[in-house]
Amino acid sequence: MDKFPILKKRRDFLRAAKDTNVVFRNVMLQAASSLSAPKQQAARIGFTATKKLGKAWLRNRTKRRLRAVIREIYGQYTLNDVDYVLIGRRNTYICPFEELKNDIIRAFKKINKQLKDGGSADEETSVLVD
Repeated sequence: MDKFPILKKRRDFLRAAKDTNVVFRNVMLQAASSLSAPKQQAARIGFTATKKLGKAWLRNRTKRRLRAVIREIYGQYTLNDVDYVLIGRRNTYICPFEELKNDIIRAFKKINKQLKDGGSADEETSVLVD
């Protein structure tokens, strides 16, 4: 799929940060149920790369790689009426593309399971220590 709905408002990013998250070596994924009026809308995705990663070209490359993976997997692993935020980590811009893709797929599967089970961020957050 070439196009997918994108999160743009700060309040949506903050809401996702408060709800459920999972952390993997190459990426962090946060999710929250959408508050938008029309139900059964497609999942919206936001992308973040903080200044801790480095200069602008690193942050831009990180977000480009995240968007490239989402273009390939969107619809297969996303749930309707959910807002997702992908956060790039230090390894995101240098890891092999297939490894990044596998981490993102695993993150989507894990966070979707938490959302379906009604788990919160405090109960089932996975933390990876490098």
